[in-house]
Amino acid sequence: MFDTDVEVLQDHIVTTKDYFFYHFIKRTFDILIGLIGCILILPIALVIKITYMCTGDFKSVLYTQERIGLNGQKFKLYKFRTMVPNADKILKDLLKQKKYRDEWKKYQKLTNDPRITKVGKFLRKSSLDESAQFVNLLIGNMSLIGPRPLVEGELDEHSGNHELYESVKPGISGWWAANGRSVTGYDERLKLEYYYIEHQGIMMDLKCIVKTISAVILKTGAK
Repeated sequence: MFDTDVEVLQDHIVTTKDYFFYHFIKRTFDILIGLIGCILILPIALVIKITYMCTGDFKSVLYTQERIGLNGQKFKLYKFRTMVPNADKILKDLLKQKKYRDEWKKYQKLTNDPRITKVGKFLRKSSLDESAQFVNLLIGNMSLIGPRPLVEGELDEHSGNHELYESVKPGISGWWAANGRSVTGYDERLKLEYYYIEHQGIMMDLKCIVKTISAVILKTGAK
């Protein structure tokens, strides 16, 4: 009996060491990529600002939205703005129409969203709008790889597992983002996110990075 207890304890120690090693490597990599990314997006932000100004739009090029992160903590997600300044108000009006309401409920997105600017369409298609999240990466409320951060109450509509989903840091990219993104239904998206959470590790993260680079280059799943 004593020998069995020792073996279980040893297995727990090994598992704990692996856990801390993985998250140490992950955080170190996030800081490095975050620093490099924040430097690289400065000229991108300047070009976006000038382009918007040329169309008479002088509002901030950054858009922040409250999201739910690790352990259910709220944080501000950064993106380059792809929509008109009063997008939230317009969405409320659009959702009064059944066709928009049904699509939003299924995908949490609109296929032909009238709120998206011409500049925004390019930013989304190229995934450059997401690059502002290097700021979140550096702050530490997001990781390079992980499930996408959700808005409050989003899981409730789809019977999602809060405890499991919020057990890891949300990511800029992840298994869902690397496997279809906007072309997958929301329930399928959750299955992909949960699959990553249950199989996360260095090799899994590397697979996500390779598949994400491929998806961005080929523009697969981007809308």
